[in-house]
Amino acid sequence: MGKKKLQQFKEFHSFDFVFEPEFEEFFRTDYHLKGKWNEAVFHNSNPIILELGCGKGEYATNLALQNPDKNFIGIDLKGNRMWKGAKFAFEKKLTNIAFLRTQIEFVDSFFGKNEIQEIWITFPDPQLKKRRNKKRLTSALFLNKYLHFLKPDGLINLKTDNTVLYDYTLNLIKHNNLEIKATTSDLYNEALTDKGMLFDALLIQTYYEQQYLKKGKKIKFIQFKLNKKNIEEPEPRE
Repeated sequence: MGKKKLQQFKEFHSFDFVFEPEFEEFFRTDYHLKGKWNEAVFHNSNPIILELGCGKGEYATNLALQNPDKNFIGIDLKGNRMWKGAKFAFEKKLTNIAFLRTQIEFVDSFFGKNEIQEIWITFPDPQLKKRRNKKRLTSALFLNKYLHFLKPDGLINLKTDNTVLYDYTLNLIKHNNLEIKATTSDLYNEALTDKGMLFDALLIQTYYEQQYLKKGKKIKFIQFKLNKKNIEEPEPRE
């Protein structure tokens, strides 16, 4: 590992709003902050919003800037990417954001019942290999995990350039009769709303999204609610 990366890792570890639990702290057990993020980390009762697979934290940090009355947690496993978002948050003196470095498949070990108001999933790995559906962050497996901590009126937002993932997610939503709040297969050529947090949030563009747009790719978006207690995986399409 290069000297620059070592310095970044050291700095990343030093931020008091970065949490890097050991495997035994959450595997088959509850992490010590589960149900206590407002009290122990943010020191307020504001709604908490997650960004899953946050990468460089571009979405989480910009959402935090836009919404000082809400708290944000970016989750990813790769600390070298998350360092950039954490550094930005530190320089901007943001007090309404935290970063959690861990595997997303254990996300239900970290948050308690009704602790989370909203989830953002921005440009995740579409898991295109055969029989990889369960690893998609909008699969029934993951949606059932989110049910453990998402509030009854909570929202899930998916932003992607991948048509397969977009169609898969829409099919799963319709199969389970989940409530769709907004959806488009061409975000920047179809206005969803002209005001409010959703509009402001959709104006945020990550580095990779900008590259997709330069290549002429259409950006897809879905916002939906988990208005069902058990999510089922639909039969795969031929």
